[in-house]
Amino acid sequence: MAEIIEIDTPRLRLRRWRESDREPFAALNADLEVMEFFLSPESRAASDASIDAWQSQFAAQGWSNWALEVRSSGQFVGFTGLSVPRRVLPFSPCVEVGWRLAKEHWGRGYATEAARAALRVGFQQLALVEIVSFTTIGNVRSRAVMERIGMRNAHQDFEYPGFPEGHPLRLHCLYRIRREE
Repeated sequence: MAEIIEIDTPRLRLRRWRESDREPFAALNADLEVMEFFLSPESRAASDASIDAWQSQFAAQGWSNWALEVRSSGQFVGFTGLSVPRRVLPFSPCVEVGWRLAKEHWGRGYATEAARAALRVGFQQLALVEIVSFTTIGNVRSRAVMERIGMRNAHQDFEYPGFPEGHPLRLHCLYRIRREE
């Protein structure tokens, strides 16, 4: 079993998942506004399956998508983490930084703060050379986070295979950051 990496930032804790996270995580995955740029909201079963998969990744490699909580209150906010995309993408193999927060926590800088911490782990502890992030072209909030954490648009837009042909959200943009940046 790998040593589990957990991270504290000034306001947040990126940690392993707990059983008590399942209900609020399912609620944010069922929120139409949170899931606006996904194919559809997630069922409770799909939400739980994500947590189960991430817990397995923590056990195997020590890192994955961390549960995100506010340190001062212990309140669950969502997730931020590093992952290897399940689908083969035009730029695979790669490690992606990603996040998803409950909408009541948007606009507080939590995604930026947590994603910066995840990048530090990726570059300093895991010795990754590059980390990517991607989203549908119209997701300006996530693209703004990518830019705030120092990522640059690679200008390599691609059709994301998780959306059917012709779907309006299928076209995605790729952002990259290298260790030396």
